[in-house]
Amino acid sequence: MLSLALAGKPNAGKSTFYKAATMADVDVGNYPFTTIDANRGVSHVRTECPCLDREARCGDEHCRDGKRYVPVELIDVAGLVPGAHEGRGLGNQFLDELTNADVILNVVDASGGTDEEGEPVEVGQHDPVEDVHFVEEEMDLWLASIVDRNWESVERASRSPDFDLDEALVDMLTGVGATELDVARTLRELDYPEDPISWTDEHREALAQQIRRRTKPIVVVANKADIAPEGNVERLREAAEVVVPATADGELALRKAAEAGVVDYDPGDPDFEIVGEVSDQQREGLERIREVMADYGGTGVQTAMDTAVYDLLDHVTAYPVQNDTKWTDGQGNVLPDAHLLPRGSTPQDLAYAVHSDIGDGYIHAVDARANRRISDETELEEGAVVKIVSDN
Repeated sequence: MLSLALAGKPNAGKSTFYKAATMADVDVGNYPFTTIDANRGVSHVRTECPCLDREARCGDEHCRDGKRYVPVELIDVAGLVPGAHEGRGLGNQFLDELTNADVILNVVDASGGTDEEGEPVEVGQHDPVEDVHFVEEEMDLWLASIVDRNWESVERASRSPDFDLDEALVDMLTGVGATELDVARTLRELDYPEDPISWTDEHREALAQQIRRRTKPIVVVANKADIAPEGNVERLREAAEVVVPATADGELALRKAAEAGVVDYDPGDPDFEIVGEVSDQQREGLERIREVMADYGGTGVQTAMDTAVYDLLDHVTAYPVQNDTKWTDGQGNVLPDAHLLPRGSTPQDLAYAVHSDIGDGYIHAVDARANRRISDETELEEGAVVKIVSDN
């Protein structure tokens, strides 16, 4: 399961985002370090279900009339403060929680209602643009400190005649989520001395920065967009490559209202319908949320997660089936499973995602949409429905 981590300074709205996205019972408070230990839960990214190409919807619990929700892990990390990489505010502990995340959602208070330490101030008093690069800078410095602490072992290993820098760095960096391919690609992009003993602090910092960018890409979530002063969201969009305006409070309110049968709303919808009895005050609050959704195409919570997985990580959704005509498993369930795979994945990659034994016994695959056998090198597209033939 892919892992998405919520990071940012205290009081930016991370816990509210987490609660809205998972509907888990967590503390949400207007004070620093509401979260101490990281919260871990299951949320979902949204895509179109292949059942839309058939006469009837699949009826799976994760499909809502053709809106397919695919599980991902969501981690709510405690608020980071300046100097976190040096241990300020238990920063190293919190940064360590990001180690296994595949992508970071940097939750920024777009309203400017919290200062650089996360303390509440008047809305508009703080410039949220200052918070855009804060998380990545702390992560870069944190990773650089890890490289520094372990560099002596690389230098010692370099005295061996069969020393390989790639292998040494892989051994060092697998603990922070880097793969052999990540290290190889990073080294191709850097200028550095062949002898590790000749590396300077600048070389090691450049290595750390490139590894972080490759292994921990960041989506900036411009939270509290509903109360942000005019121009703040636009300036945030100019300050970062990937920015998603959001109102986590609005999403949480809609999900609670939907659970209560008050509104008809699915996560990621651009609008909602009031279907139950509401007070004048509740209706007024819902209409304020609707206005923000009209401006940004939704509350932004679902969009942020979808952007992280499908755009930044460039994953596709594939659906393994046993019956390529009915698109069912062995129990007759239609499209029961959905797997997120990196773009470029093959049918055998999908087989291994289902189970290692299925992958080991892989024989061939059938494209259930086209009803034809496909080659082992076929790159699966978004929404692929595939029958895996295996001798296990």
